[in-house]
Amino acid sequence: MSASKMTRFPIAAAMRRGGQMHLKDLRDFRLFANPCWQRNSMRKSPVTKSIRAAGLFMLLATPALTSLQGCTDLTETPVSAITPENFYRNEGEVLSGVVSVYAEMRNTLNAYYNVTQVSSDENIIPTRGTDWYDNGKWLELHRQTWEANSSSGLDEINGAWNNLFTGIARANVVLNALETVNVANEAVMEAELKVLRAFFYYLLMDMFGGVPIVTTTEVVARPRNTRAEVFAFVESELLEAREVLPDEWPANMNGRITKGGADAILASIYVNAQVFTGTVTTAGLQPGAAKWQEAVTVSDRILNSGTYSLATNFRSNFTADNHLSPELILVVKHLNADGLGLTFLQRALHYTQLTSSPWNGFATIAETYNAFDNADQRKQIFLAGRQFSLEDSTPVNDRTGAPLFFNPDIGDITQATEGAGVRIAKWPNDPDHVAQNQGNDFAYFRLGEIILIKAEALNELGQTAAAVALVNQLRARAFSPAKPLSAGSFTQASFRDEILRERLFELTSEGKRRQDLVRHGKFLLPWSFKPSKAAEGYRILMPIPQSQLATNPLLTQNPGY
Repeated sequence: MSASKMTRFPIAAAMRRGGQMHLKDLRDFRLFANPCWQRNSMRKSPVTKSIRAAGLFMLLATPALTSLQGCTDLTETPVSAITPENFYRNEGEVLSGVVSVYAEMRNTLNAYYNVTQVSSDENIIPTRGTDWYDNGKWLELHRQTWEANSSSGLDEINGAWNNLFTGIARANVVLNALETVNVANEAVMEAELKVLRAFFYYLLMDMFGGVPIVTTTEVVARPRNTRAEVFAFVESELLEAREVLPDEWPANMNGRITKGGADAILASIYVNAQVFTGTVTTAGLQPGAAKWQEAVTVSDRILNSGTYSLATNFRSNFTADNHLSPELILVVKHLNADGLGLTFLQRALHYTQLTSSPWNGFATIAETYNAFDNADQRKQIFLAGRQFSLEDSTPVNDRTGAPLFFNPDIGDITQATEGAGVRIAKWPNDPDHVAQNQGNDFAYFRLGEIILIKAEALNELGQTAAAVALVNQLRARAFSPAKPLSAGSFTQASFRDEILRERLFELTSEGKRRQDLVRHGKFLLPWSFKPSKAAEGYRILMPIPQSQLATNPLLTQNPGY
């Protein structure tokens, strides 16, 4: 790690020693303590599961403890262990527990992110020789042929379930501890934990629909709550917590939850309310009640708060110093250190483009790449044509020695070439990266999306001209010279389609596309390498993984699976 990086961010590290996690320094939240770091390439093997020696229990909606990802051999005799009974005795110890919940946000960028991206038209992972077949799970995700006991169902989809309930379990452990200890800033920490827990439920609701609502540390089998009940729970938790949270944190606490973070999740659940409160049958979605005005009201709270503003340069929202962007609202923090960095470039780039030997996997389909206007600066996120090292800009070759080109036309996704498919490099190379670990933060919500949420809600309320004006704010940043949309050119229906296009241009690779396509009724339509799934309307929800059904007999499967 460079000296400059260390100077900007004094590290708050939770160190693993003898099986116990100790808090070394709490001056900065940039390093969200991860007690045991995953070092396995996602393309080589499923994540090994074991119980963390740090003793942060995973108390899921199952009758037994479900193991956590980790690297501790279960045959070891632990030197010491942290439990809720012998820890959480003072502010430092409680805050270290809070840090562990933030740490689980990073894991959402593995299984959950992979599923939501690869099942949409933004990402595809072709099979390249012996690389990336992985029992067919990546092709299965893109083709939307997953099942509860299929390769992707038992791996990526099951991994998302476990990761998200791990975050919920960690939050519940610390919230339980706060009931028996008096510490400074207790109300704020409780509010942070409730927003984090609501965030994990928001992602579960998005992917699986109804899931068990767990707010205690009791380990018992629990039945599923309805999706509408999960929606109401998330909404109430966010509304309560936002009243306690600060508008912003000091610079050395950058990344902690704020009022704006809670409001951003609220804005998202409101714009998706017809989906999230609806009922999915074998035929598809029976929509619930719309909450367009609520989406406008919450978006306005963020837009009028004075806390956030659009970054002048679109790309500055994604660079290694993007913590300085005034646009980011709710982020997953990363550090260019072992096991703590963003790995998106590692997943996408060719083996030769970084010294970390990337995995040459994630690509995008030609129709998505070609949808962008060549004059739109947002198209710069793609790498196409002749390729170069991202570290020294020298030309690179493929493994046969031929010049490397990224070709938008993939051809046969079961026998793809090394250069098949345009790559998304929205988060540029961190010059100080350590191996595959890039220091770029990932924003689940930023002001650009809040503007689009308000625009979509206004259009649905019949205020199309006002909606067009909002979208033009983003286009003014993206085009030089300006290329605004004309309000007189759109009906409400046609601008609905235009907003979906603008969300693609603005938010590609930010984990939103599957949700957007579901909301707009287009997730099951055909695109490159995926036939229509319109006759299988239930696939807008993922199946409850068979391994979860086997563990908890009170769970029921989603319709159609």
